[in-house]
Amino acid sequence: MLSAVEAILDPAALTLSLWAVSASIEGVLLPPYLILAVIVFSITFPGTSRLQSSIRGVIFDVLYSWFWVVLLLLFLGFATGYIAEFSSQTLTTWLWVAPLSQIGAHLALRTAAPFLLMLQGPPQRAIIVGMNEQGVALASRIQETRYSKIELSGYFDDRNPSRLYETAHGQLLGRLRELPYFVKENRIQYIYLSLPMASQPRILHVLDELKDTTASIYFVPDMFITDLIQGRSGTVCGTPVISVCESPFTGSNGLIKRASDIVLSLLILTLISPLLFLIALAVKFDSPGPVIFKQRRYGLDGEEILVYKFRSMRVCEDGDTIRQAQKDDNRVTRIGAFLRKNSLDELPQFVNVLQGCMSIVGPRPHAVAHNEIYRNLIKGYMIRHKVKPGITGWAQVNGYRGETRTLDKMQARIDHDLDYLRNWSLRLDLHIIVKTVLIVLRDRAAY
Repeated sequence: MLSAVEAILDPAALTLSLWAVSASIEGVLLPPYLILAVIVFSITFPGTSRLQSSIRGVIFDVLYSWFWVVLLLLFLGFATGYIAEFSSQTLTTWLWVAPLSQIGAHLALRTAAPFLLMLQGPPQRAIIVGMNEQGVALASRIQETRYSKIELSGYFDDRNPSRLYETAHGQLLGRLRELPYFVKENRIQYIYLSLPMASQPRILHVLDELKDTTASIYFVPDMFITDLIQGRSGTVCGTPVISVCESPFTGSNGLIKRASDIVLSLLILTLISPLLFLIALAVKFDSPGPVIFKQRRYGLDGEEILVYKFRSMRVCEDGDTIRQAQKDDNRVTRIGAFLRKNSLDELPQFVNVLQGCMSIVGPRPHAVAHNEIYRNLIKGYMIRHKVKPGITGWAQVNGYRGETRTLDKMQARIDHDLDYLRNWSLRLDLHIIVKTVLIVLRDRAAY
């Protein structure tokens, strides 16, 4: 029920607020507003689930989503000329009433959620077979999820108590032979099998014993404790498989990513072309050497690429040993210091984006020499190369821009890069681009 309400909540709030504003200002609900309501409902359905987010996160998410919806509607309105059919006063009023109605609706749902759960009947009882790491991890997620109807009764496991994984969520209820009786006597609705894949005979025996119950049974494979990157199910020649580490840019996502890179990089290069010319002249006259510095980096699938930058140092290091730029580095030129502090030295990389070897948003490419060092020190380091490197990235807008003096800082940067791979969306890319512009205006982390 909650999922159904959340799916209709945003479209309904936007549509009803439009009708209310139109009726109050125009005196009657005119046909153009009915058509606009249908369009708005179509592009916002189904709504986003926000029950698990903080109130601050809900407010930001609603305003951010509404910003892009408004841009799309204005584009369609001006492109078709249909915007002339609407009152400017009505539209202006609706622009601020709509997100307020969304926020109010989500806050009201949070208040009503416990009562909606009660209407659905008592909690559904669940047990986990296997008191191991992935079983305990699943239990933690069940307990931490707000507005969940699942009530965890405990665990079943045959192993010696000394071998069981410690947990604060649930208790050991018995051994596997006692499982069918317990399920029937206590009306258990969900059973999660968290047994190792190597225990196939035990799993088959448990499944056979549970055929006399009505409980829903789910298998929690060992991969639950694996750091899945874009984990999804699929088939290979008809055989079901689950991806453990995959690029997010497969199929239509790849087309969307590439199209957005081309459109945005062309637009940005057109706008900044005078600035590029002025920077090139400044670099040329400030110190001897080439205007553009080309450095080998690892790109998609770990293949070497040449990344373009405005030269900001008196040296052009690209060997087996490269020293990162540091504060008050005497290798940095006067113009170079200004360029690096404001990230203007990175602007030629929009050409790399058009070439197809980089993206606007993605993990920042490291020098080949640095890669060879860190790939042996940080687990999962090379996974970041499953996508094209970016001019900016999730790590950079979260405080990991510029010099990484310690291994911990590089580890944090890689963690953010992998988090980007797990959660990529076009919306996240646009969020990172906007946040990058704001950060560059005040950040001083790059030397």
